[in-house]
Amino acid sequence: MISSKKQKFFFFNPNITELTVRPNSLEHAYLAILNEDLKTAHKVFSSQDSPRAKWGNILVSVLIGYLDNYPTFFQIRNFYEIDLDFLLRNEKLDYVEKLLGALDIFVRINQEAYKFAARVMYENNLLSAAYNYMLKSKEVYYNDAELHFMLAKYFLRVHDNDEAYYYINECLKLIPDYYPACILRQKIEEISV
Repeated sequence: MISSKKQKFFFFNPNITELTVRPNSLEHAYLAILNEDLKTAHKVFSSQDSPRAKWGNILVSVLIGYLDNYPTFFQIRNFYEIDLDFLLRNEKLDYVEKLLGALDIFVRINQEAYKFAARVMYENNLLSAAYNYMLKSKEVYYNDAELHFMLAKYFLRVHDNDEAYYYINECLKLIPDYYPACILRQKIEEISV
């Protein structure tokens, strides 16, 4: 069994008491990343034939600092947010910076890339960073209902009910029946009275 140098770490699930890692598995590659053994991670990802492994090699190339193969729209959508959160929760801040640094490239492939980073920052209570990525996302694609919903939640959290109400209404202009937004607008209206 491969083990992390840290006594306690996050591995996609908070409960790792029964975690077993098989050699040459995707878990092995991610554990190698946590151990800062990118050569092993690349080797393991390369031995796999799956969408996750193909993304894993792109991830490793970003972490090395040289992107030699561009990800697809779906790879960014399916894996960027998860892996950014994984690295942040494991306090791999140099890797987080590199993955965030790739956003200017990734957003040309998937216009939601800044929004994915914003959500990770928001969920990890990095509100200033979350807001900055939301603003960047808004510049790229304003008519994203989910982005407006996120902005409404952000402004509600920082106690700016007027801005929260504005953005929840922007969200509902785009998708009038978006149930979570309808509930959030009702909540904002109740606390603003």
